[in-house]
Amino acid sequence: MDIGVVELSRLQFAMTALYHFLFVPLTLGLSILVAIMETVYVMTDRPIWRQMTKFWGTLFGINFAMGVATGVVMEFQFGMNWSYYSHYVGDVFGAPLAIEGLMAFFLEATFVGLWFFGWDRLSKVGHLVVAWLVAFGSNFSALWILIANGWMQNPVGAEFNPLTMRMEMTSFFEVMFNTVAQAKFVHTVSAGYVTASVFVLGVSAWFLLKGRHVGLARRSIAVASSFGLAAALSVVVLGDESGYDAGLNQKMKLAAIEAMWETEPAPAPFTLVGIPDQQARETKWALHVPYVMGLIGTRSLTEEIPGINQLEEEAERRVRSGLIAYDALMTIQQDREATDRAVMQSFEDHSDDLGYALLLRRYLDDPREATDAQIAQAAEDTIPHVWPIFWAFRIMVGLGFLFIATMGYFFVQSSFRGGRYPVWALRFAVLIIPAPWIAAELGWIVAEYGRQPWTVDGILPTALSVSALSVTELLLTIAGFATFYTVLFLIEVKLLLKYIRKGPTEDVQLTEDWNTAHRARLAPAE
Repeated sequence: MDIGVVELSRLQFAMTALYHFLFVPLTLGLSILVAIMETVYVMTDRPIWRQMTKFWGTLFGINFAMGVATGVVMEFQFGMNWSYYSHYVGDVFGAPLAIEGLMAFFLEATFVGLWFFGWDRLSKVGHLVVAWLVAFGSNFSALWILIANGWMQNPVGAEFNPLTMRMEMTSFFEVMFNTVAQAKFVHTVSAGYVTASVFVLGVSAWFLLKGRHVGLARRSIAVASSFGLAAALSVVVLGDESGYDAGLNQKMKLAAIEAMWETEPAPAPFTLVGIPDQQARETKWALHVPYVMGLIGTRSLTEEIPGINQLEEEAERRVRSGLIAYDALMTIQQDREATDRAVMQSFEDHSDDLGYALLLRRYLDDPREATDAQIAQAAEDTIPHVWPIFWAFRIMVGLGFLFIATMGYFFVQSSFRGGRYPVWALRFAVLIIPAPWIAAELGWIVAEYGRQPWTVDGILPTALSVSALSVTELLLTIAGFATFYTVLFLIEVKLLLKYIRKGPTEDVQLTEDWNTAHRARLAPAE
């Protein structure tokens, strides 16, 4: 196989996926925040909350449209760039994607239109219901996408059929309630809530610095800081759950995150900082925090976390076991009807390791002809590049604690200090607007780059998943996507800045009239 095609296909998908995920977190979070603001409007009948709802809803709509445009391209890539992957696992992977499109996306898209054009056509309560359906649809869509992705990380509820040469679903319930998928879902949506909260906080801080829309800005900060503080705390807690799941199902990824080359005595320490050296198989100048990694990865003080070197030895054993399954599979394929029961039993006994034998296809057409050196190389290939994962994880975690501190500070100021914000705090809130996107992208790098060399962990190597494309075709499409996405990104930023500078379009006089009328109602009769 042409490794250049594999790497370029990976680059193209990574580029489109990371770009698409620029829009997803803000959509998830803003949909909830807008629904909360409209709920307050319906409960209080105060026009300022209607003004806030429509303003932040406009920014949500811009972001939602861009997310749809970029998300459609990603699904096309499964058939165009990853055709063998789609053939091999389509029976399993396609189900949650189909449900997402038929149920969640259409629910979300339909009610988005009703929300924008139904202000004067629906009752207040009816429009509020639509707002919450938009929020529910956005998050429901993320659920099915992450169920599909979670299955790639932990392929449960399916088994390989040696007659069809495909993975086939055995339990939709197991796929849907995969612990990895559920942990990824709650962690991802919580990160989206943090993203939207930081965005609303930063834009509102900018309004206060400029002395514009002060009423809207102060109320928006109060909502964003309280919602964002709860979300930021939950991201840390739910991230711990993801670490525990990795310790159970993706031991190599967890070891790479820690740059843990040798198995540490239980409970393993957490490496706060260090310089991973993959060639020397050591982490230089490492600063350890005792017990922490053992508690995260195993939830115990007695269970060990295996190191990279030990996991590599286990991988070599599984490659050799997989070769037995591969040999039996080829025998079955040669004469499906006359296959000896002993051959079928041999395949069943070693079928869990078949994917490890397929790692050898990177080096030769028939894995059964592999030398000991090639088997050892295939085992070494199960080790991802450590330093990008190591540092991506630590920067992400550091930003997570920064968000907790920021949201906590603004929550205290808005709730107990009369909404007084120093200039330095407002400027800081504006400056950190990009930070949650950085954290979210780093999180996906840890999740997806840390899974390599697998498309489906332990089952299908990435090198086998690609379509029969040429390097030239991939370079042309990458250039096309880069150009198209750059244009879309500039349009998105320009539109967001335009409507932020413009401010709320709802007539501010409505708020002043309401306040005058409200004071008149409360005034004592003469």
